[in-house]
Amino acid sequence: MGLFTKDIKTMDDLFLHVLQDIYYAEKQILKALPDMVEKATNRDLTAVFKAHLFETEKHVQRLEQAFELIGEKAKGTTCPAIDGIIKEANEIAGEVAEKKVLDAALITAAQAVEHYEITRYGTLIAWAQESGNEAVARLLTTTLSEEKAADKKLTTIAQRKVNQKASG
Repeated sequence: MGLFTKDIKTMDDLFLHVLQDIYYAEKQILKALPDMVEKATNRDLTAVFKAHLFETEKHVQRLEQAFELIGEKAKGTTCPAIDGIIKEANEIAGEVAEKKVLDAALITAAQAVEHYEITRYGTLIAWAQESGNEAVARLLTTTLSEEKAADKKLTTIAQRKVNQKASG
């Protein structure tokens, strides 16, 4: 079921589809993060990636709770957007020979992922609130806050250390 198919007829269908989309995305991120941890050379960046790996495991658990709350089985649907973002991240990281520049590339890739997640969670929260499903909205709001915090940490590391080192 794609985002613009005839299978989506109601807001409930759309909500479920986007929930399945972000569930798939979080599972793909769980697979990609260990490689990013391994490639990062900046100690702070490595720490952020490790911490976010742990958080992402909690994101998956919260999504599973959200599925349960709406009476659906937790399952993902292929998300070409996150697949593309991760593919691009792997390609960029594979093309960067200079370790200082690699950290900057990893940050930009990670922030692309974070921004995708932020848009999805923001939308799902608004829809859950609109439908009166406050329990789901609260779960997703916790995750959204963690995604925004991770993005902010990445920006701080880039601005305070990585970008300057990569440029110099």
